[in-house]
Amino acid sequence: MTSNSDLAIAILNWNGKKWLETFLPFVVEHSKGAQIYVIDNDSTDDSLAFLKENYPQIGLVVNSINHGFAGGYNEGLSKIKARFYCLLNSDVEVCSNWLDAPLELFHSRPDVAAIQPKILSYAARDTFEFAGAGGGLIDNLGYPYCRGRKFETLEKDHGQYDDECEIFWASGACLFIRSKDFWAQGGFDPRFFAHQEEIDLCWRLRNAGRKIYYTGLSKVYHVGGGTLNKQSPQKTFLNFRNNLTMLLKNLPFPSLIGLIFFRLCLDGIAGLRFGFKEGFPHLWAVARAHFGFYAQAKQTWRSRGPHQIKRFYQSKWLIFKHFL
Repeated sequence: MTSNSDLAIAILNWNGKKWLETFLPFVVEHSKGAQIYVIDNDSTDDSLAFLKENYPQIGLVVNSINHGFAGGYNEGLSKIKARFYCLLNSDVEVCSNWLDAPLELFHSRPDVAAIQPKILSYAARDTFEFAGAGGGLIDNLGYPYCRGRKFETLEKDHGQYDDECEIFWASGACLFIRSKDFWAQGGFDPRFFAHQEEIDLCWRLRNAGRKIYYTGLSKVYHVGGGTLNKQSPQKTFLNFRNNLTMLLKNLPFPSLIGLIFFRLCLDGIAGLRFGFKEGFPHLWAVARAHFGFYAQAKQTWRSRGPHQIKRFYQSKWLIFKHFL
């Protein structure tokens, strides 16, 4: 039987003392028996001093530089031994019994590699949160979306996703994953730095025949935008570059050629829209994202696995249905 002692909860921190002060007490209170770690990504605030003084019982892994979300977790988790990991954002409030359903799923379903709970908004607690909502899916053009969230549109939580089901990707805001599956895939792709690295990892797991699951029997509340808010041009750059890189890595050949070309065209339209709505820095961020994608395309191609699933999407033409 799976127990909390099999689990290591790993919280990645970068200059997030305010989040640790607010949310770490909930993690400690509601995670009895589990190992709790903070992986510090070379913070320059006094996060480390705060942790050492107030939470000496929590494991502390200190990275020598800021590796970003992807590399930061790879580096930190390499020093943590556990059967299961829970990768938890520092700006997440957990609830009582939040560990029970994911651990029971791992016990009953050995084919499941990763699990996401229901993720609700910390600010509007009856509404799903952008990063994960009721479980991650993807459309036939490679646009990620969620049950409960399509692009910027968020649903109210009326219990419509209180189920347990297979999904395409699990959010990195609160990601339960078997350590053996995480390392079998080499962890996150560090080139992503941040944003969509969890979707890439889940896609690679699915290509390897493993399953990704959602459980609405566990829930957490996420602030969101704790490191990069949605108005940041750097966030725009990372999302556009990483999405293209993810498609090149994981789509089946030869269909990826036409799809990526079509996506490049749609990105151009999106860039113009960003430019009018958010200003020139966002338009330039989309252009930089394409140059960044081209620069690492050769390395991305070499990183493709031996198998790519042909039916990868749950919805078709979502962007056109949503915006037009």
